[in-house]
Amino acid sequence: MEGTAHTAATVAWSGFALAFIFGAVGNKVNFCTMGSVSDVVNMGEWGRMRMWLLAIAVAIIGASTLQLLGLADLSKSIYTTPNFTWLSFIVGGFVFGVGMTLGSGCGSKTLIRVGSGNLKSLVVYAFLAISAYMTLRGLFGQFRVSVLQPVAVNLEAYGIKGQDLPSLLAGTGIDLNTLRIAIAAIVAAALLVFVFRDKGFRANFDYIMGGVVIGLVVVAGWYVTGHIGYKENPDTLEMTFFGTNTHAAESFSFVAPLAYTLELLMLWTDKSLTITFGIMAALGVVIGSFAYAIASRTFRWEGFTTAKDLGNHIIGGILMGFGGVTALGCTIGQGITGFSTLALGSIVTFFAIIAGSAATMKYQYWKLMQEE
Repeated sequence: MEGTAHTAATVAWSGFALAFIFGAVGNKVNFCTMGSVSDVVNMGEWGRMRMWLLAIAVAIIGASTLQLLGLADLSKSIYTTPNFTWLSFIVGGFVFGVGMTLGSGCGSKTLIRVGSGNLKSLVVYAFLAISAYMTLRGLFGQFRVSVLQPVAVNLEAYGIKGQDLPSLLAGTGIDLNTLRIAIAAIVAAALLVFVFRDKGFRANFDYIMGGVVIGLVVVAGWYVTGHIGYKENPDTLEMTFFGTNTHAAESFSFVAPLAYTLELLMLWTDKSLTITFGIMAALGVVIGSFAYAIASRTFRWEGFTTAKDLGNHIIGGILMGFGGVTALGCTIGQGITGFSTLALGSIVTFFAIIAGSAATMKYQYWKLMQEE
């Protein structure tokens, strides 16, 4: 038991260390997926969107390399299961996109802003965590499980072992590893060409650093949980993932971990609950952002100016909590971590989040014009 506890602790503290880097770098380069959508929709500026896409490309290359070297089995993650819950991905992703726009940022940006002194994001954090927990095990969960989740395609019924693109194309007669290499190379190359064809982006060191570092942090997360944390359980003599809430290989995601954090704080004396990779990752982002804000002297207290602003952020947090759990991830959890597995559900969620955010921004602009 001592060995398993040590493994779980190593995984959790590794999550904190990697998230510390995520938070510090994310603060420095202003990594914000909602902001990247806003830049494109409102100003036609693609700089931050390219940074997000660069992080995805780096994560795809890194995760595929780990898979091919046998250092992490991505088929043992929640993203690549053969149960393709397409309605959950679309609805959850769209709702999350609406919520992150009303809440002034996604889950990771909320944590980064909490670390830099933004009290508005602290409110979003609280309501996001409560809503996520309600969607996992409470009132919202009833709707998720009974209405959305049953609408799915069971790929196993068609002889397909997973919803990742290589598995979906495995029936072509091409070796699965060959497909993994080819598809990862094609998708990553397409993203990199689009990202670096812009001269302005190539000249922006912060954007390049942000995309590369965040992508590598996600890859490192896969290695920590999928390799270091994958050990034989001395009680069952079966291989087990230690230190993760899903009991599977994980990397960074910032919705469900906030629910697990809330649960741990509320039920601290429950010995069945432990500090996990996801919980420590959420804390690490806050502390990393705080450290950078103090070092750069950019730490500032910021609060609400109007009741309407408060209301929007509360609603945004609630929608992100529901949407993120329903879609199995957020702009990081599905948009980078899930995308790195080349899972079809992650790709669908990625576009649904962008659609929800863009539609909300268009509506806000229309409403503003109506008021003038």
